[in-house]
Amino acid sequence: MVSVLLSSVSSVVLLFVAAPAFSQIRYATGQDVVPVFEGWERNADGSFTFVFGYMNRNYEEEVDIPVGPDNFLEPGGVDQRQPAHFYTRRQQYVFKVRVPKDWGKKDLVWTLTSHGKTEHAYATLLPTWEIDVGTYQQNRGGPGELGEDDDAPSIRVEGAAQRTISAGSSLTLDAFVIDDGKPSNRPSQSGSSARVEGPLTQAVVRLDRGVRLGVIWVVYRGDAKAVTFEPRKIPVTDGKASTTVKFSAPGTYVLRAYADDGILVSAADVTVTVK
Repeated sequence: MVSVLLSSVSSVVLLFVAAPAFSQIRYATGQDVVPVFEGWERNADGSFTFVFGYMNRNYEEEVDIPVGPDNFLEPGGVDQRQPAHFYTRRQQYVFKVRVPKDWGKKDLVWTLTSHGKTEHAYATLLPTWEIDVGTYQQNRGGPGELGEDDDAPSIRVEGAAQRTISAGSSLTLDAFVIDDGKPSNRPSQSGSSARVEGPLTQAVVRLDRGVRLGVIWVVYRGDAKAVTFEPRKIPVTDGKASTTVKFSAPGTYVLRAYADDGILVSAADVTVTVK
């Protein structure tokens, strides 16, 4: 309630004006996906890496946008390993694109069209957009000892990068992870990890509580409803994390494994053709 005081020589009038009420509308389905430029990183060879994520405005609908006229980057080619399946809400640090050290002032533009609306993300090397380990920690993690020399865990999926199986069949995927042991989370009095989950609780790639290093599988391209991971999140034990994936429908699927230490991530892809 907002009060307004009006005065004159002979009278004083007190008016009460109701302040407008604002509320955010939650859409389950029918909304578009917005590409997001997260920032850029420096590489040791002088080149740069642009980092992208996205915001699916829907709370329930997962959107598929095949690579092509509705999902492309320019310059440099339509397909630059961007996702084609979009999980709900805000997903950060989804993919990276390396550009040469003489990139200059050009923009790398990611364009998405869905539900009749076109959105763009403009990646640029402006100094204010540079991100480092501290940026990742603020957005993804919590307590833990970090330093400027901390590295993301490396990940390798055993076997060929392209597989072919029959619908209804299962496929075992073994991921091997090497990590520098950071962030070094101290156990709390209750025995659980000192790392706390960040505010982005709708992020698909995030560790379960009490897990310091894990592998998370996602459907990067293809119909996610036809894919079942058992399990989808796996703690790394002795450098290894295994899962079984099953497909209920034919098609070509790109599966992505993220190695996650709670702050930094790296990815490896497997393409599966299901007949």
